[in-house]
Amino acid sequence: PFGNDLESSRVLSREIGALFEEDEIYRIDHYLGKEMVKNILALRFANVFYEAVWNRHYISNVQITFKEPFGTEGRGGYFDEFGMIRDVMQNHLLQVLSIVAMNQPKSLRSEDIRDRKTEVLRRILPIQLEDTLLGQYVGTRDGSKPGYKDDATVPKDSITPTFAQCVLHVDNDRWRGVPWVIKAGKALDEAKMVIRIQFKDMPNALFPSLARNELVLQVSPKESVYIKTIVKEPGLSTNLAMSELDLSYHKRYQDLKIPDAYATLILDVLNGDHSNFVRSDELDEAWRIFTPLLHTIEKERVVPLPYEYGSRGPKGVDEFPIERAGYKMTGIEYHWQPKQSTQGKL
Repeated sequence: PFGNDLESSRVLSREIGALFEEDEIYRIDHYLGKEMVKNILALRFANVFYEAVWNRHYISNVQITFKEPFGTEGRGGYFDEFGMIRDVMQNHLLQVLSIVAMNQPKSLRSEDIRDRKTEVLRRILPIQLEDTLLGQYVGTRDGSKPGYKDDATVPKDSITPTFAQCVLHVDNDRWRGVPWVIKAGKALDEAKMVIRIQFKDMPNALFPSLARNELVLQVSPKESVYIKTIVKEPGLSTNLAMSELDLSYHKRYQDLKIPDAYATLILDVLNGDHSNFVRSDELDEAWRIFTPLLHTIEKERVVPLPYEYGSRGPKGVDEFPIERAGYKMTGIEYHWQPKQSTQGKL
Protein backbone atom coordinates (compact mmCIF):
# COMPACT_ATOMS: atom_id res chain seq x y z
CA PRO A 1 0.00 0.00 0.00
CA PHE A 2 1.02 3.60 -0.68
CA GLY A 3 1.33 4.80 2.91
CA ASN A 4 -0.20 3.43 6.09
CA ASP A 5 -3.15 5.80 6.49
CA LEU A 6 -4.40 9.14 5.15
CA GLU A 7 -1.74 11.25 6.87
CA SER A 8 1.26 9.09 5.87
CA SER A 9 -0.05 8.83 2.31
CA ARG A 10 -0.25 12.61 2.07
CA VAL A 11 3.33 12.92 3.34
CA LEU A 12 4.54 10.54 0.61
CA SER A 13 2.53 12.39 -2.04
CA ARG A 14 3.97 15.75 -0.97
CA GLU A 15 7.53 14.45 -1.03
CA ILE A 16 7.14 12.84 -4.45
CA GLY A 17 5.21 15.88 -5.71
CA ALA A 18 8.13 18.13 -4.78
CA LEU A 19 10.29 16.27 -7.30
CA PHE A 20 7.85 15.27 -10.07
CA GLU A 21 4.75 16.60 -11.76
CA GLU A 22 1.60 14.47 -11.46
CA ASP A 23 1.77 13.49 -15.14
CA GLU A 24 5.26 12.06 -14.50
CA ILE A 25 4.06 9.75 -11.72
CA TYR A 26 2.66 6.24 -12.29
CA ARG A 27 1.27 4.71 -9.07
CA ILE A 28 0.87 1.05 -9.95
CA ASP A 29 -2.07 -1.00 -8.72
CA HIS A 30 -1.62 -4.19 -10.72
CA TYR A 31 -5.33 -5.05 -10.55
CA LEU A 32 -5.96 -2.19 -12.96
CA GLY A 33 -3.89 -4.13 -15.49
CA LYS A 34 -5.95 -7.32 -15.25
CA GLU A 35 -7.90 -8.23 -18.38
CA MET A 36 -11.36 -8.46 -16.80
CA VAL A 37 -10.93 -5.22 -14.85
CA LYS A 38 -9.94 -3.42 -18.04
CA ASN A 39 -12.95 -5.02 -19.73
CA ILE A 40 -15.46 -3.37 -17.38
CA LEU A 41 -15.42 -0.10 -19.34
CA ALA A 42 -16.27 -1.84 -22.62
CA LEU A 43 -18.85 -4.11 -21.02
CA ARG A 44 -20.69 -1.19 -19.47
CA PHE A 45 -20.45 1.58 -22.02
CA ALA A 46 -20.44 -0.38 -25.30
CA ASN A 47 -23.58 -2.42 -24.51
CA VAL A 48 -26.89 -0.62 -24.13
CA PHE A 49 -28.59 -3.42 -22.16
CA TYR A 50 -25.97 -3.33 -19.39
CA GLU A 51 -25.82 0.42 -18.89
CA ALA A 52 -29.63 0.67 -18.99
CA VAL A 53 -29.93 -1.33 -15.76
CA TRP A 54 -26.66 -0.22 -14.12
CA ASN A 55 -28.29 1.70 -11.26
CA ARG A 56 -30.20 1.50 -7.98
CA HIS A 57 -33.53 0.96 -9.73
CA TYR A 58 -32.51 -2.52 -10.93
CA ILE A 59 -29.47 -3.59 -8.88
CA SER A 60 -29.99 -4.88 -5.34
CA ASN A 61 -26.37 -5.27 -4.22
CA VAL A 62 -22.83 -5.64 -5.52
CA GLN A 63 -20.13 -7.91 -4.09
CA ILE A 64 -16.42 -7.87 -4.86
CA THR A 65 -14.59 -10.91 -3.50
CA PHE A 66 -10.89 -11.71 -3.29
CA LYS A 67 -9.78 -15.12 -2.00
CA GLU A 68 -6.34 -16.69 -1.57
CA PRO A 69 -6.00 -20.40 -0.68
CA PHE A 70 -2.64 -19.89 1.07
CA GLY A 71 -1.46 -18.05 4.17
CA THR A 72 1.51 -15.75 4.72
CA GLU A 73 3.98 -18.56 3.98
CA GLY A 74 6.86 -16.97 5.90
CA ARG A 75 5.98 -13.40 4.87
CA GLY A 76 4.00 -12.72 8.02
CA GLY A 77 6.47 -10.10 9.22
CA TYR A 78 5.66 -7.97 6.19
CA PHE A 79 1.95 -8.70 6.21
CA ASP A 80 1.52 -8.01 9.92
CA GLU A 81 2.50 -4.37 9.37
CA PHE A 82 -0.45 -3.86 7.03
CA GLY A 83 -3.14 -6.54 7.32
CA MET A 84 -5.74 -7.52 4.76
CA ILE A 85 -7.53 -4.15 4.68
CA ARG A 86 -4.43 -2.16 3.69
CA ASP A 87 -2.89 -4.93 1.61
CA VAL A 88 -5.88 -5.65 -0.65
CA MET A 89 -9.09 -3.75 0.12
CA GLN A 90 -8.02 -0.11 0.31
CA ASN A 91 -6.25 -0.36 -3.05
CA HIS A 92 -7.16 -3.31 -5.31
CA LEU A 93 -10.81 -3.83 -4.40
CA LEU A 94 -11.64 -0.15 -4.04
CA GLN A 95 -10.13 0.57 -7.44
CA VAL A 96 -12.29 -2.16 -8.98
CA LEU A 97 -15.35 -0.76 -7.18
CA SER A 98 -14.69 2.73 -8.57
CA ILE A 99 -14.71 1.42 -12.15
CA VAL A 100 -17.87 -0.62 -11.65
CA ALA A 101 -19.65 2.32 -10.00
CA MET A 102 -18.45 5.34 -11.97
CA ASN A 103 -20.52 7.34 -14.43
CA GLN A 104 -19.60 7.38 -18.10
CA PRO A 105 -16.44 9.44 -18.70
CA LYS A 106 -16.47 12.23 -21.26
CA SER A 107 -13.92 10.32 -23.32
CA LEU A 108 -11.39 7.51 -23.02
CA ARG A 109 -8.66 9.99 -22.16
CA SER A 110 -6.91 8.98 -18.95
CA GLU A 111 -7.85 12.13 -17.05
CA ASP A 112 -11.52 11.82 -17.96
CA ILE A 113 -11.55 8.22 -16.69
CA ARG A 114 -9.72 9.12 -13.49
CA ASP A 115 -12.05 12.10 -12.93
CA ARG A 116 -15.05 9.74 -12.91
CA LYS A 117 -13.36 7.23 -10.59
CA THR A 118 -12.42 9.97 -8.14
CA GLU A 119 -15.95 11.36 -8.34
CA VAL A 120 -17.29 8.01 -7.10
CA LEU A 121 -14.76 7.71 -4.28
CA ARG A 122 -15.72 11.16 -3.01
CA ARG A 123 -19.30 9.92 -2.57
CA ILE A 124 -18.38 6.84 -0.50
CA LEU A 125 -19.01 7.21 3.21
CA PRO A 126 -16.27 6.16 5.66
CA ILE A 127 -16.66 2.52 6.71
CA GLN A 128 -18.01 1.84 10.18
CA LEU A 129 -16.74 -0.93 12.47
CA GLU A 130 -20.28 -2.31 12.86
CA ASP A 131 -20.39 -2.84 9.09
CA THR A 132 -17.20 -4.92 9.18
CA LEU A 133 -16.39 -8.58 9.85
CA LEU A 134 -12.77 -9.38 10.71
CA GLY A 135 -11.04 -12.76 10.89
CA GLN A 136 -7.63 -14.34 11.43
CA TYR A 137 -6.88 -17.88 10.31
CA VAL A 138 -5.81 -20.65 12.65
CA GLY A 139 -4.25 -24.00 11.88
CA THR A 140 -6.21 -26.99 10.62
CA ARG A 141 -7.49 -29.49 13.15
CA ASP A 142 -5.25 -32.21 11.79
CA GLY A 143 -2.21 -29.94 12.02
CA SER A 144 -1.47 -30.12 8.29
CA LYS A 145 -1.66 -26.33 7.85
CA PRO A 146 -0.30 -23.77 10.33
CA GLY A 147 -2.20 -20.82 11.75
CA TYR A 148 -1.26 -17.19 11.13
CA LYS A 149 0.44 -16.81 14.51
CA ASP A 150 2.32 -20.06 13.97
CA ASP A 151 4.44 -18.10 11.47
CA ALA A 152 7.70 -17.34 13.29
CA THR A 153 7.74 -13.82 11.82
CA VAL A 154 4.31 -12.93 13.32
CA PRO A 155 3.98 -11.62 16.91
CA LYS A 156 2.12 -14.09 19.13
CA ASP A 157 -0.29 -11.39 20.30
CA SER A 158 -1.05 -10.12 16.77
CA ILE A 159 -4.60 -8.91 16.09
CA THR A 160 -3.90 -8.22 12.41
CA PRO A 161 -6.85 -9.39 10.29
CA THR A 162 -6.12 -11.89 7.53
CA PHE A 163 -9.78 -11.68 6.50
CA ALA A 164 -12.10 -8.68 6.22
CA GLN A 165 -15.61 -8.14 4.90
CA CYS A 166 -17.11 -4.63 4.73
CA VAL A 167 -20.23 -2.88 3.50
CA LEU A 168 -19.76 0.42 1.65
CA HIS A 169 -22.36 2.91 0.45
CA VAL A 170 -22.05 5.25 -2.53
CA ASP A 171 -24.10 8.35 -1.78
CA ASN A 172 -25.08 9.52 -5.26
CA ASP A 173 -28.19 9.36 -7.44
CA ARG A 174 -27.07 6.26 -9.32
CA TRP A 175 -26.25 4.09 -6.29
CA ARG A 176 -27.97 5.53 -3.24
CA GLY A 177 -29.36 2.65 -1.16
CA VAL A 178 -27.33 -0.08 -2.92
CA PRO A 179 -24.93 -1.89 -0.54
CA TRP A 180 -21.46 -2.77 -1.85
CA VAL A 181 -19.86 -5.72 -0.05
CA ILE A 182 -16.11 -6.16 -0.42
CA LYS A 183 -14.44 -9.26 0.96
CA ALA A 184 -10.81 -10.38 1.04
CA GLY A 185 -9.02 -13.13 2.87
CA LYS A 186 -6.02 -15.44 3.05
CA ALA A 187 -6.01 -19.19 3.74
CA LEU A 188 -9.52 -19.63 2.37
CA ASP A 189 -11.13 -22.47 0.45
CA GLU A 190 -10.16 -21.40 -3.09
CA ALA A 191 -8.34 -18.88 -5.27
CA LYS A 192 -10.80 -16.43 -6.75
CA MET A 193 -11.41 -12.78 -7.57
CA VAL A 194 -14.98 -12.10 -8.65
CA ILE A 195 -17.41 -9.21 -9.07
CA ARG A 196 -21.02 -10.29 -8.45
CA ILE A 197 -23.87 -7.92 -9.34
CA GLN A 198 -27.24 -9.13 -8.07
CA PHE A 199 -30.35 -7.61 -9.60
CA LYS A 200 -33.65 -7.01 -7.83
CA ASP A 201 -36.62 -9.39 -7.90
CA MET A 202 -38.98 -9.26 -10.85
CA PRO A 203 -41.77 -6.80 -10.07
CA ASN A 204 -44.54 -9.19 -11.19
CA ALA A 205 -45.80 -12.47 -9.74
CA LEU A 206 -46.21 -14.41 -12.98
CA PHE A 207 -43.38 -16.70 -11.92
CA PRO A 208 -42.32 -17.33 -8.32
CA SER A 209 -39.28 -15.34 -7.22
CA LEU A 210 -37.05 -18.36 -6.70
CA ALA A 211 -33.84 -16.64 -7.72
CA ARG A 212 -32.44 -13.34 -8.85
CA ASN A 213 -30.51 -12.61 -11.99
CA GLU A 214 -26.81 -12.04 -11.44
CA LEU A 215 -24.04 -10.71 -13.62
CA VAL A 216 -20.74 -12.27 -12.58
CA LEU A 217 -17.32 -11.10 -13.75
CA GLN A 218 -14.60 -13.52 -12.74
CA VAL A 219 -11.26 -11.72 -12.79
CA SER A 220 -9.25 -14.78 -11.79
CA PRO A 221 -8.20 -17.55 -11.97
CA LYS A 222 -10.00 -17.91 -15.32
CA GLU A 223 -11.41 -14.79 -16.95
CA SER A 224 -15.16 -15.19 -17.43
CA VAL A 225 -18.39 -13.24 -17.72
CA TYR A 226 -21.70 -14.96 -17.14
CA ILE A 227 -25.28 -13.98 -16.44
CA LYS A 228 -27.34 -16.20 -14.19
CA THR A 229 -30.77 -16.37 -15.77
CA ILE A 230 -33.98 -18.36 -15.23
CA VAL A 231 -35.26 -20.57 -18.04
CA LYS A 232 -37.83 -23.33 -18.44
CA GLU A 233 -36.47 -26.82 -18.13
CA PRO A 234 -36.45 -28.60 -21.51
CA GLY A 235 -39.25 -31.10 -22.04
CA LEU A 236 -42.92 -31.29 -21.18
CA SER A 237 -42.70 -29.79 -17.70
CA THR A 238 -43.06 -26.13 -16.82
CA ASN A 239 -40.40 -26.31 -14.12
CA LEU A 240 -37.95 -23.44 -13.91
CA ALA A 241 -34.18 -23.85 -13.91
CA MET A 242 -31.22 -21.56 -13.33
CA SER A 243 -28.81 -21.44 -16.25
CA GLU A 244 -26.33 -18.91 -17.61
CA LEU A 245 -25.18 -16.96 -20.63
CA ASP A 246 -21.48 -17.71 -20.44
CA LEU A 247 -18.38 -16.09 -21.93
CA SER A 248 -15.37 -18.00 -20.63
CA TYR A 249 -12.22 -16.53 -22.12
CA HIS A 250 -10.26 -19.79 -22.05
CA LYS A 251 -12.93 -21.32 -24.32
CA ARG A 252 -13.85 -18.36 -26.52
CA TYR A 253 -10.33 -16.99 -27.08
CA GLN A 254 -8.21 -20.11 -27.18
CA ASP A 255 -5.73 -18.67 -29.68
CA LEU A 256 -5.07 -15.46 -27.76
CA LYS A 257 -2.66 -15.05 -24.88
CA ILE A 258 -3.78 -12.70 -22.12
CA PRO A 259 -0.75 -10.66 -21.01
CA ASP A 260 0.32 -10.41 -17.39
CA ALA A 261 -1.11 -7.37 -15.57
CA TYR A 262 2.32 -5.90 -14.85
CA ALA A 263 3.39 -6.31 -18.48
CA THR A 264 0.26 -4.41 -19.55
CA LEU A 265 0.94 -1.60 -17.10
CA ILE A 266 4.62 -1.28 -18.02
CA LEU A 267 3.57 -0.90 -21.66
CA ASP A 268 1.13 1.83 -20.57
CA VAL A 269 4.01 3.63 -18.85
CA LEU A 270 6.11 3.46 -22.01
CA ASN A 271 3.16 4.87 -23.97
CA GLY A 272 2.52 7.62 -21.42
CA ASP A 273 -1.02 6.36 -20.73
CA HIS A 274 -2.22 7.12 -17.16
CA SER A 275 -5.67 5.50 -17.54
CA ASN A 276 -4.82 2.49 -15.37
CA PHE A 277 -2.81 4.29 -12.72
CA VAL A 278 -3.91 5.90 -9.47
CA ARG A 279 -3.97 9.69 -9.30
CA SER A 280 -3.08 11.51 -6.07
CA ASP A 281 -6.64 12.65 -5.34
CA GLU A 282 -7.95 9.10 -5.91
CA LEU A 283 -5.44 7.83 -3.39
CA ASP A 284 -6.41 10.54 -0.93
CA GLU A 285 -10.09 9.58 -1.13
CA ALA A 286 -9.34 5.88 -0.77
CA TRP A 287 -7.48 6.47 2.50
CA ARG A 288 -10.22 8.82 3.71
CA ILE A 289 -12.71 5.94 3.40
CA PHE A 290 -10.63 3.39 5.31
CA THR A 291 -8.48 5.36 7.77
CA PRO A 292 -11.16 5.88 10.48
CA LEU A 293 -11.90 2.14 10.48
CA LEU A 294 -8.22 1.21 10.64
CA HIS A 295 -7.56 3.61 13.52
CA THR A 296 -10.58 2.27 15.42
CA ILE A 297 -9.43 -1.34 15.00
CA GLU A 298 -5.95 -0.50 16.22
CA LYS A 299 -6.94 1.86 19.02
CA GLU A 300 -9.58 -0.47 20.45
CA ARG A 301 -7.50 -3.58 19.66
CA VAL A 302 -10.40 -5.32 17.98
CA VAL A 303 -9.70 -9.06 18.05
CA PRO A 304 -10.55 -10.81 14.75
CA LEU A 305 -12.65 -13.96 14.78
CA PRO A 306 -10.75 -17.23 14.22
CA TYR A 307 -11.35 -19.34 11.12
CA GLU A 308 -9.76 -22.59 10.08
CA TYR A 309 -7.17 -22.61 7.28
CA GLY A 310 -8.97 -23.70 4.09
CA SER A 311 -12.47 -22.70 5.24
CA ARG A 312 -14.80 -20.05 3.81
CA GLY A 313 -13.94 -17.62 6.60
CA PRO A 314 -14.98 -16.78 10.17
CA LYS A 315 -18.38 -17.42 11.69
CA GLY A 316 -21.01 -15.23 10.04
CA VAL A 317 -19.25 -14.93 6.67
CA ASP A 318 -22.20 -16.37 4.72
CA GLU A 319 -24.86 -14.53 6.72
CA PHE A 320 -23.08 -11.16 6.48
CA PRO A 321 -24.16 -10.20 2.91
CA ILE A 322 -27.69 -11.46 3.56
CA GLU A 323 -28.14 -9.47 6.75
CA ARG A 324 -26.13 -6.38 5.79
CA ALA A 325 -26.71 -6.11 2.06
CA GLY A 326 -29.95 -7.95 1.32
CA TYR A 327 -28.26 -10.61 -0.79
CA LYS A 328 -30.77 -13.28 -1.77
CA MET A 329 -29.67 -16.90 -2.01
CA THR A 330 -30.97 -18.80 -5.01
CA GLY A 331 -33.93 -21.10 -4.43
CA ILE A 332 -33.02 -23.18 -7.47
CA GLU A 333 -30.13 -25.61 -7.56
CA TYR A 334 -27.42 -24.11 -9.75
CA HIS A 335 -24.01 -25.24 -11.00
CA TRP A 336 -21.73 -23.02 -13.04
CA GLN A 337 -19.36 -25.21 -15.03
CA PRO A 338 -19.07 -28.97 -14.44
CA LYS A 339 -17.90 -30.01 -10.96
CA GLN A 340 -18.01 -26.40 -9.73
CA SER A 341 -21.09 -26.11 -7.56
CA THR A 342 -22.06 -22.67 -6.32
CA GLN A 343 -25.49 -23.51 -4.91
CA GLY A 344 -26.02 -19.84 -4.19
CA LYS A 345 -22.73 -19.49 -2.33
CA LEU A 346 -20.76 -16.29 -2.76
